Amino acid sequence: MLDTNKALPSAQALAGNCKVRIPGESAAYRKARTALLAEEIELRRQIERVAEMRRALPPGAEVKNYRFVGEDGPTDLAAMFGDKQTLVIYTYMYGPQREKPCPMCTSLLSSWDGEANDIMQNVALAVTARSPIERLVAFKQQRGWRALKLYSDPSEEFSRDFHAVGANGGDDAGLHVFTRRDGALRHFWSGEMDFSTADPGQDPRGAPDLMPIWTVLDCTPEGRKPDWYPKLDYGR
Repeated sequence: MLDTNKALPSAQALAGNCKVRIPGESAAYRKARTALLAEEIELRRQIERVAEMRRALPPGAEVKNYRFVGEDGPTDLAAMFGDKQTLVIYTYMYGPQREKPCPMCTSLLSSWDGEANDIMQNVALAVTARSPIERLVAFKQQRGWRALKLYSDPSEEFSRDFHAVGANGGDDAGLHVFTRRDGALRHFWSGEMDFSTADPGQDPRGAPDLMPIWTVLDCTPEGRKPDWYPKLDYGR
């Protein structure tokens, strides 16, 4: 954790102390790279400051014990915690009106499937959608997901309360965190960045970005192509 009460060395000083050099690099490259490194250090510190503020949020609203249908049958929000005190839920854009699920959500969840067992050592993790559980499980098998736990929200009560249903009845994705303390189920945090909070020329993404694909592409000279998004199939 970043100790905000303790004076930190300047990011510029830390960057200047870095001894990494790439064979053949020019002086101009090193000057620009060191300046960028200082900004990367500041970004790291900002990420930690935001995470610390998030952890310090006061208790959120109590929530009802919503009903779902899991892969093993009917269940509820409390049961989805298992033996954990914190539950992370991703609302998947795969409602019954869709022929296929959202490619962007699917790309995200495909990466999370490989991390799910590690995440679930610390907190509970669940994916909810409005499609019937049989449909969700069939796509899970088709996609080769092994660790993600999928739940159907047939009543749509949870989906509507937590903004997973758009004004036109379509799907909206979301990330939500709930806690179970002293027998009370509470909302802790939800991602709230949407089109109303987007900067000009950028997608309405949250920060930090939850999709590893964008983190990797942000490190390349091409960056994020504004006209490219993941697909469910590339014809291989």
